[in-house]
Amino acid sequence: MSAAIWMEVLKAKGRKIWLVVAVMMAVQLLWAGWAISNKDADDLIQGWMFFLYQFPMLNCIIMPVIAAVVASRLSDVEHKGQTFKLLETIIPAQRIFAAKFIWGSIYMLGAALGQLAIMIGMGFALQFGGPVPWGALAGYLFFTLVVSLTIYIFQQGVSMLVANQMVPMTLGLVGGFIGLFSMFFPQGLQKLILWSYYGVLMQVGMNWDEATRATDFYWTAIDWSGLGLILVFFVLIYGIGRILFVRKEV
Repeated sequence: MSAAIWMEVLKAKGRKIWLVVAVMMAVQLLWAGWAISNKDADDLIQGWMFFLYQFPMLNCIIMPVIAAVVASRLSDVEHKGQTFKLLETIIPAQRIFAAKFIWGSIYMLGAALGQLAIMIGMGFALQFGGPVPWGALAGYLFFTLVVSLTIYIFQQGVSMLVANQMVPMTLGLVGGFIGLFSMFFPQGLQKLILWSYYGVLMQVGMNWDEATRATDFYWTAIDWSGLGLILVFFVLIYGIGRILFVRKEV
């Protein structure tokens, strides 16, 4: 397995995948700075909850795009050179699939850690009120990573099965917008949409007073059934994707 992963590392060199991740993190940083710029001292008391509410919503767009780009960039080399069958003469197909997932997961982890760094850095810089909610921040990292890896393995499966990489890229963009709009759907319906789980696993809710236009954030209970479902989705998508890829390349 180490040899297969090392091959992915070498093939990714010069493809500027980290640059894509960095650009998307820069977008998220600029958005966070804009969103918090008009907050007064009273608003900053709820600064941690504000970020923990807003970042999952933004992730509905940001993370699917990163997943689609990473999966596509890690697969288009083999499609262009038609080398999947050549690779299988030295590495089993299921191991190729696993190696791409492991290396692609590193990029998704980097993006999630980048978001966490943005929240913590801005929280300290702007002196958000109250103690730092380390437990909620760790939960945010975990939930973001679980959802992102599930979306990534879906994108990887499509990228490895379809030669035209515009197909998975389009799926990533469309899925992100569906996930964002699904935030307004009933939660039961949200759980049927893969890209909506950033919202399903949010730890913060919001009350908005239409009369005073005041916003109040509050902690919510973790949706453990939602976490269980997304883990089931991950296992199913990984298994189906690997089977289809192995059969395609036999």
